[in-house]
Amino acid sequence: QVTLTESGGGSAQAGGSLRLSCTASGDTWSLNSMGWYRQSPGYEREGLAAVWLAYGEPFYDESVKGRFFASFDKTKTTAYLQLNRLTPEDSGMYFCTADPVKMASAAGTLNYRYRGQGTQVTVTV
Repeated sequence: QVTLTESGGGSAQAGGSLRLSCTASGDTWSLNSMGWYRQSPGYEREGLAAVWLAYGEPFYDESVKGRFFASFDKTKTTAYLQLNRLTPEDSGMYFCTADPVKMASAAGTLNYRYRGQGTQVTVTV
């Protein structure tokens, strides 16, 4: 069993940045991928990014490539999502997810086994 704990959400102005963190605890040795998806009011869930933990290789949805950056610190078993050049459309609840088997892919994050409680991001003009 794995528990994911997110932090780092909050408010930012358009054009600003935020960094989200997700610390995994429990059977973290079993994890293959960690990632992030977003849920915004009135929109479907959107997979954003995932990291293949064994190699630290990130994979992104095209909509955020070049603006968002995913990484993983194995010494802290913590995944990060750096959000840059934020727009109001980036507002929403951001969820960290992880899976012991599934490949790292942005779309795949929607179906990973484990999920954190979510952290709210609000971007204002």
